[in-house]
Amino acid sequence: MMIRVLVAYGSERGGTAEIAEWIGAALIESGLDPDVRPAGSVMALDGYDAVVLGGALYAARWHRDARRFVRRFAGGLASRPLWLFSSGPLDATAGEGDLEPVRGVAKAARKAGARGHATFGGRLAPDAEGFLASAVAKKSSGDYRDREQVRAWAAGIGGELRRAAGRVRRH
Repeated sequence: MMIRVLVAYGSERGGTAEIAEWIGAALIESGLDPDVRPAGSVMALDGYDAVVLGGALYAARWHRDARRFVRRFAGGLASRPLWLFSSGPLDATAGEGDLEPVRGVAKAARKAGARGHATFGGRLAPDAEGFLASAVAKKSSGDYRDREQVRAWAAGIGGELRRAAGRVRRH
């Protein structure tokens, strides 16, 4: 039996979407069947055994599509293993140790019963458009994402799901 995992994300400029793809690739390496898609395009959780949900951070707020996803699917998320991730620090702090989720993400994690959360570095192009993004880009543009950190986190999820499936099959 293949374990089907939804990897949903809210991404403004593509960096978080790419992290979601990296998570999907690591889950495939773990022997799972991921479906990576924008959170706003998900219509139902039927057919998924677990969920990984991520969102970009802007001004210490999680992407609106990730927030809406938690509200919309709160009941279905409570009955499945769930992990959350955030992307956004435009510096090396995400790679220096576990960062606590921002307040809104911590609230979503409690509400939905998430098993874990990780914050990954973000990415912002030097020529980012938009008032706030262009102002931030002048000081902090760059790619602070660590693909190996993302892969290791997702591999941990894969291992946990495989172990749980093995326990269910033996009983």
